[in-house]
Amino acid sequence: MQNKPTFKIEFIALMASLMSIVALSIDALLPALPEIGKALNVTNPNDNQLLITMIFLGLGFGQLIFGPLSDSFGRKPMVYFGFAVFVIASIICVTTNSFEVMIVGRILQGIGLSSPRTIAIAMTRDTYSGDFMAKVLSIIVMFFILVPIVAPTLGQWLLDIFNWQAIFNANLVIGLLIVLWFWKRQPETLKDDNRIKFSPAIFITGTKEFLRYKEAVAFTFVSGFITGSFMVYLSTSQQIFQEQYQLAELFPYIFASTAFSVGLATFMNSRLVIRFGSFNIAYYGTIAYVVISLLYVVLFHSGDNPSIAVLVSFFLIQFFAIGFLFGNLRSLAMEPLGHIAGIGSAINGFVSTVMAVPIANFIGSFVKTSVLPLFIGFSIFGVLSLGVFLWLKRRR
Repeated sequence: MQNKPTFKIEFIALMASLMSIVALSIDALLPALPEIGKALNVTNPNDNQLLITMIFLGLGFGQLIFGPLSDSFGRKPMVYFGFAVFVIASIICVTTNSFEVMIVGRILQGIGLSSPRTIAIAMTRDTYSGDFMAKVLSIIVMFFILVPIVAPTLGQWLLDIFNWQAIFNANLVIGLLIVLWFWKRQPETLKDDNRIKFSPAIFITGTKEFLRYKEAVAFTFVSGFITGSFMVYLSTSQQIFQEQYQLAELFPYIFASTAFSVGLATFMNSRLVIRFGSFNIAYYGTIAYVVISLLYVVLFHSGDNPSIAVLVSFFLIQFFAIGFLFGNLRSLAMEPLGHIAGIGSAINGFVSTVMAVPIANFIGSFVKTSVLPLFIGFSIFGVLSLGVFLWLKRRR
């Protein structure tokens, strides 16, 4: 651990790039969902949401595999192994004519991508701690958020010039370039003396150790609630803007603006977190998240959609609040887990993601002709998150 932490620009850029392969594989596909659905004979447009939510299911389960293995065998070998799984899964997605097989391919993609995602966080925890770790994670997440700003536009462009398969191929090529850079330039961050001898019991002992830290468990639940409600937006945004608002051409730009809002808040968080502390910022961010979503529900409880300007304004403020949550929640959960950073990051990611997928699928099934169910979902899970924070405040 460093006594005087310093920024390593290339380290931050590399960790953000590793995580960005995940964002690219999700967001670049959004404009192509109707095309893929048509090609694979999907009759219910709501089923297309599964192409987004199921990759998260793989991300959740994969973290449980790669996190503990990285504590034993080192961080770098697991990144290569995960990427190999991603390559195989991408080939399945591009070559299939069956929607069910495509879903399996997406789950496998998620399993493969969980490796760079989990290991980027474990490597950050290997290198930094405390509020400085929260600052570094905020900067990593900020760069990572830049990907959703451009990914749907890239996806739309590839779709217009080539076909939906080209999006999968482009993700593969970009992923390969990032992994080559990682191989060439990033040293292993897990020292030999900190490695845990591998045995299947590591999962049981790691879980028991994780459960000892009530705050880590609590922040993991809050991550699940917030990620779940955010995932509903990811999986339904194409439907909302293209079908409910008939704005197919503008969709990539509207999506980019909401991603920019998250990125701006994450950047501000990286400047403020040392001064105010990650707990306080995340607490007030959660309050803002609840107030905004409840306000929408009160104003538009009839279910009639507001004008696009009003809706986008609500999304921009809502996601600005989310930008103060993502990096901080992960950092707060990881803070007591430095001695089990790999399995700690894995359990945190697994629980929060596996909570988020059913939340997203359930709420998403109601988003058909109105945006209201989305904000009802935001409200419910925002209130639950705030309840956890109030309990933690009392404990502190």
